[in-house]
Order: sequence, then structure tokens, then C-alpha cells
Amino acid sequence: MIARLRSTVPHWTGALPVLAVVLLALTCGRSLPVAVVALVSCFLAGAVLAAVHHAEVIAHRVGEPFGSLVLAVAVTVIEVALIVTLMADGGDKSAALARDTVFAAVMITCNGIVGLCLLVGSLKRKVAVFNAEGTGAALATVATVAGLSLVLPTFTTTAPGPQFSTPQLVFAALAALILYGMFVTTQTVRHRDYFLPVTSSGEVIDTEDHAEPPSARAALSSLGLLALALIAVVGLAKAVSPAIESGVAAAGLPSSVVGIVIALLVLLPETIAALRAARRDRVQTSLNLGIGSAMASIGLTIPAVALATVWLPGPLILGLGASHMVLLALTVIVGTLTVIPGRATPLQGGVHLALLAAYIVLAVSP
Repeated sequence: MIARLRSTVPHWTGALPVLAVVLLALTCGRSLPVAVVALVSCFLAGAVLAAVHHAEVIAHRVGEPFGSLVLAVAVTVIEVALIVTLMADGGDKSAALARDTVFAAVMITCNGIVGLCLLVGSLKRKVAVFNAEGTGAALATVATVAGLSLVLPTFTTTAPGPQFSTPQLVFAALAALILYGMFVTTQTVRHRDYFLPVTSSGEVIDTEDHAEPPSARAALSSLGLLALALIAVVGLAKAVSPAIESGVAAAGLPSSVVGIVIALLVLLPETIAALRAARRDRVQTSLNLGIGSAMASIGLTIPAVALATVWLPGPLILGLGASHMVLLALTVIVGTLTVIPGRATPLQGGVHLALLAAYIVLAVSP
């Protein structure tokens, strides 16, 4: 499949990211009519598909788990830039933007992506098999950083409201960054085999025999085009957000729904790549993408936002409300019970998707 995809690079997957960035430059900061919004949406979808293609080329070149890490970090870095930009423009209205975005990413990745991939993988092979050591380590890191960054601020008393004081924020940012660095080191160096896909009998798959890996030049080209595609995905998602906001307001829905829609758009490349891996019976790769993206989102966003508060006006609200803390606790508990056996049936996938559905329902009807 990779060989077939590589042959299309000179065609739409190579040209579309460039065209999407050009369209982004032409529409940035402007009020868009309905026809242009439709055009932007088409290019947004194309940029997502192009990003997935180039991520797969890179992953095939560098191997797992490096390939999953490339896509997760690339999306998160650009997402962080978008959050900081919106916070700089929004003032007090965007005080909770980082919290809402990070929590949405955690719920979508740990329940949506993980649930879908477990469902797809187990329906194909009856049981989805993965490495419990690596997946458990990733989930434990996500739970720890999420608890320190999103739950503790609700209960601290030094600063008013669900926010950290400056020393507390510095500690949370450093803890998130250090834990993320340790996670990446564990995933790629010290215990790389814990994050490699496994067969139904539990044997580690360290190589892919179905196609020759792309050349270094092709991988570098895909890396550049991946960056362009991801910039286009995030930028065009921001461009269509006013139309989304208008539609949400017209439907009488809470403004938090806008954040979920935009998060879903931004996470589409990882979702599609994870589902493709699950269909190829590479469930561990899917979990690397899902839980790894959650880890990257928290581990990079919290330190970046903490640093940005030096010049950003207004407060920074990080603490979750009661209902969201319940959903986070359920996600951690259910995720732990899913990971421990190293095998999952369609039931586990359905349970995770039920938690995502509960999050969306509560966002629509708090």
C-alpha cells in the first residue's frame, strides 16, 4: 500500500498542501462568504488526507514508534501555536481556551481514536492485540500530567478560581515537559520494543515486509509537505471557525461545541492514520497515535501556555469542572482496565466510544 501511495506523491498529495497554504494566505483574517467557506472546507479535507499520506511515508521510512511520534508532535506543535495566537487575540474571553482544547484532545484521542481502533481491530481479528507495557506506560503518563495540570487547579487555594499561582504553574509546566521527555525517551530509545505492533500470538513486529521503504529524499520531501499540510489543516480550520460559530449559535448550542468541532478537524489526520493502522492489524500503532497524541497535547501545550502567560493578558483557567473531572476519572479507570490484559474485544471499544459520546452530550447540554 505504501508503494502505491508513494507513486502518487508528484500528483495531488504533493500539490494540494501547497495550494491549501496559498488559499490560507488569501483567506486569512477575512470574512468569508458561503461559497468560499465551502471551497475552504474542501481544501481542508484534502489537506487532512495529504497529511495522512505523508505521515505514512515518513513512518514507513523511520519505522515504529518514530512514525507515530512524528505525526503526533507535528500536529500538537501547530495546535499549540494556534492556541497561543487565539489567546493573544481573545483576552479574558479565551482564559479557558487552553484547558478546553487540551481536555477535548484527551477525550477525543483516549476515547474516540482508541475506541474506534479497538473496535475496528477486534472486529477484524475477533480480538485486538497490543503491548500492555508500552500502552500502560503511555496511559499512566497521560493520567498523571492531566491530573497535575487540569484537576489540581480546581482545588488549590493560593490563587482565586480554578487557576494556579505562578509557582504552581511553573511546577505544572516543568512536570509536564519532563514527563513528556521521559515518555519520548522510553518510547524511542530505552524500551522501543514496548511500542512496536505485535501479532495475534504476541510476537513483536519490528519490520514491515510488504514494501520497500522510501528513499531519504522522498521521506524529507514528505516531511516538508506534512508540515505544510498540517499548517493548512489548522489554519483553514481557524478560517472556517466563524462559520462554525455562527451555525452553533443559530442552533442554540453552547460555545464549547465550537472547540470540539475544531479539535475534531485538527485531529483528523491522526484519526485516519490510526484507523488505517488498525485495519492492517497494527493496533499498537493506533494506540501509539491515540494516547501519544494526548500526551503530546498536554505535555507541550501546558508548558507553552505557561510561558506565554508572561506576555498574554488576562487570567489562565486550567481547572476542570465537576462533570469533566468525572469523565476524566472514568477515562483513566476504563483505559487501565482495557490496557492491563493486552487484548481487547469490541466491548472495550464500545465503552470508550460511550465515554466520548457522554462528553459530547454534556458539551451540547451541560
